[in-house]
Amino acid sequence: VQLQASGGGLVQAGGSLRLSCTASGRIFSVNTMGWFRQGPGKEREFVADISRSGRNTYYTDSVKGRFTISRDNAKNTMYLQMNSLKPEDTAIYYCAADPRPYNSPLGGRRNYDYWGQGTLVTVSS
Repeated sequence: VQLQASGGGLVQAGGSLRLSCTASGRIFSVNTMGWFRQGPGKEREFVADISRSGRNTYYTDSVKGRFTISRDNAKNTMYLQMNSLKPEDTAIYYCAADPRPYNSPLGGRRNYDYWGQGTLVTVSS
């Protein structure tokens, strides 16, 4: 499975961006998907995840109410709508996919098999 993340860019605080992550290859093995990010000088952290059906989602506390994760399985694409962006959201955003079913909101404890290359989001104050 190959994952291609896109949609990053430079935005002012309070603005919005929508990230996309398109999967190709062995699509049938893609089940749970998620977004992670790594800010300057920080470790990679979990942002949000979503089940195959889209009915189950889970967010880290710092983005709840501002970010929305979704997916369109017909297009093999996952999205992250980011609103009310803050300078602390500045990071490289990575998408990930896993063949195992969602089962429960594991967040950052889930081990993903497949990772995209990342897309840079910069939020200016």
